[in-house]
Amino acid sequence: MRIAIDAMGGDFAPDEIIKGALESIEKLDKGDTLILVGPVETIKAKLGAKNLSKYADVLKIVDASEVIGMDESPIDALRKKRKSSISVMVKLAADGEADAVISAGNTGACVAGCQMRMRNIEGVNRPGIAVVFPTFEGPVTMCDVGANISCKPINFYQYAIMASMYSESLLGIKNPRVGIMSIGEEEAKGNEIVKKARELIKSDPKINFIGNIEGSDIFKGKCDVAICDGFVGNVVLKLTEGLVDGLFKIIKHEVKQQSFLLAMGFKSVMMKMYQKYDYHEYGGALLLGVNGTSVICHGSSKARTISNAIMAAKKFHSMGTNEKIKEYLAKSNIRGTDE
Repeated sequence: MRIAIDAMGGDFAPDEIIKGALESIEKLDKGDTLILVGPVETIKAKLGAKNLSKYADVLKIVDASEVIGMDESPIDALRKKRKSSISVMVKLAADGEADAVISAGNTGACVAGCQMRMRNIEGVNRPGIAVVFPTFEGPVTMCDVGANISCKPINFYQYAIMASMYSESLLGIKNPRVGIMSIGEEEAKGNEIVKKARELIKSDPKINFIGNIEGSDIFKGKCDVAICDGFVGNVVLKLTEGLVDGLFKIIKHEVKQQSFLLAMGFKSVMMKMYQKYDYHEYGGALLLGVNGTSVICHGSSKARTISNAIMAAKKFHSMGTNEKIKEYLAKSNIRGTDE
């Protein structure tokens, strides 16, 4: 498998990105190739002569002289910076020279680039970013968390299909329960888009739809898949990340206040808990609905994140989920409207 990695994307690029690629090599299968995309000389300098020689059969470098900043307008940046690491990376996939792409860079540019170059799966109106929330009751997949902030009912319906297949294929959850995010469990709750989306999803008997869910239900084990637009999903995602970090800091502080020995004894437990519920463990979020495998990582990704993202890309690619999505939509009689 050939995996193209945006070496210049993220807050800690290129150092952590390259380090993560190196850490993943021992987990790769024979014949796998990692394609680092970015300025050749910069990447070579970071790898060092020893690694370049040692992993010559695994690592490949493709030149990309420009970088799209986190604060740049995605579409404008893609048009103006044809030699950016994101543009070159997605072109590799579009030209059949890469089987998967990974970036911790500008999310909007990555999504737009994948759509423009790799194109959507036949039948998919808009792709969605699917992220896994590790909860005490089990993993919950949320889609969308940032690709499409202005959804139509058909987008919610297709997110329900794609995220369900993701949950079943990658997480092993049979017949996952799907809920749509709203401001109350009652059917009368929610805006008109959510209400129409709920009726669309309900009309498909193959989806294990449980109706409206509230934000707190994600962590109560009520659903396996949570559907929402990218605006709501991104707010929930960032709020959860901040809350988890804050809670761990509070617990750490309070334990230290009680006793140094207690704190030392509790350290291993804290580390185990943090790793279990840390988004770095899942590597990144899959962009569901595009032709190919695209993993979008957090801007603050470290080496461990990238290494895990590479493993996630390999797993998703091997599942053939895109073909299943295409076949499902081809058989579905539910089509989108402008409403």
